[in-house]
Amino acid sequence: MTSTSFQPDSPSAQRFPVVIVGAGPAGLTIANILRAASVDCLVLELETREFIERRPRAGVIEEWAVRGLRERGLADNLLERAELHTQCEFRVGGRRHRFSYTELTGHHHYVYPQPLLVTDLVRAYADVRGGAVRFGVRDVRLHDLDSDRPAVSYSDPGTGRRELVRCEFVIGCDGARGVTRTALPPHARISRQDYGVGWLALLAETPPSSDCVVFGIHPRGFAGHMPRSAEVTRYYLQCPPGDDPESWSHDRVWAELRERLGTDDRPPLTEGRLIEKRVLDMHNYVVEPMAFGRLFLAGDAAHLTAPIAAKGMNLALHDAFLLGDGLVARLTRGESAGLEGYSAACLDRVWDYQEFSQWLSEVYHGASSGDAYRAGTALARLRRLFSSPAAAASFAEQYLGKSSAS
Repeated sequence: MTSTSFQPDSPSAQRFPVVIVGAGPAGLTIANILRAASVDCLVLELETREFIERRPRAGVIEEWAVRGLRERGLADNLLERAELHTQCEFRVGGRRHRFSYTELTGHHHYVYPQPLLVTDLVRAYADVRGGAVRFGVRDVRLHDLDSDRPAVSYSDPGTGRRELVRCEFVIGCDGARGVTRTALPPHARISRQDYGVGWLALLAETPPSSDCVVFGIHPRGFAGHMPRSAEVTRYYLQCPPGDDPESWSHDRVWAELRERLGTDDRPPLTEGRLIEKRVLDMHNYVVEPMAFGRLFLAGDAAHLTAPIAAKGMNLALHDAFLLGDGLVARLTRGESAGLEGYSAACLDRVWDYQEFSQWLSEVYHGASSGDAYRAGTALARLRRLFSSPAAAASFAEQYLGKSSAS
């Protein structure tokens, strides 16, 4: 592993059993699990608290994930404020196809924007449970990862001094570009898939134009409509990878959305001011294993699932539940089975979600691929989904995350 030795400016190093790098859903959930068990930890985050509480991200949370948050005392606001979604809609060739997954399975989705969940988790950890967190840190480095007493150093934003923290475990929750990914040993395997398409991610200051998520399958490209609140709607438009979001004017965005999501039996979309525009290049990756000695990865540091199937935040929470519980067992009872089995248990669900994302990508993008064969097979998948109860039930289980062991 990449690791260095370091002498801090301060006369004595800080000590915490666990240092968590990254204050996203995974890192903050792990931190809350540890604090609830009276295990001290330190969370290091490059951004400010205000930034992470406003950063726009995912919004769909699966039922099993909400149950896990509730069991850990972290879902009160979510259960009070989240919307329940019971169906989705495909729009193909100007026709609507309603898909009620709750009728098929008895289960549903929650819609609760990630910034709200992060706000809840920060408050529970820092304000209610008194957990240690340093926001706005700079130049985080990892040290002595090959020993049984690793360390993390960082530059304090207030004093400018380098601080050293000795610990037993380092938890990487800082994404694909974070420092913990640079510390991976040569035998780590990173599998990657590029879909060859981009999505223009939009937030519109306008009420939703449908009561559910809508997927538009169109020769001009995929379009998505995702309600976020009574006043804000998430939209997606397929575009070339690396496209310039500034080339998408207000008029161009709404013209494409009307074209790709339009149907004869519904009124036109409700337009509004665009408050976010960014291009996402659709790709996935998986790091195997997700544990290297005293370094454990969780969330986007370990895997990325493109927003095609809205699985990313759910996988991050699944990692957090397993890793948080495993750390508590190891540090309070000396039981190591949870940590030893962490990577394998996570990767089962990760690969299941990866496969579903790949399948769904062909449905979304086949019609606009320019390949008649891909377009034909994509439409065949949709016809089967609309006509076969068995195919519909299988899709509903995967869409809801019920096909993996919860």
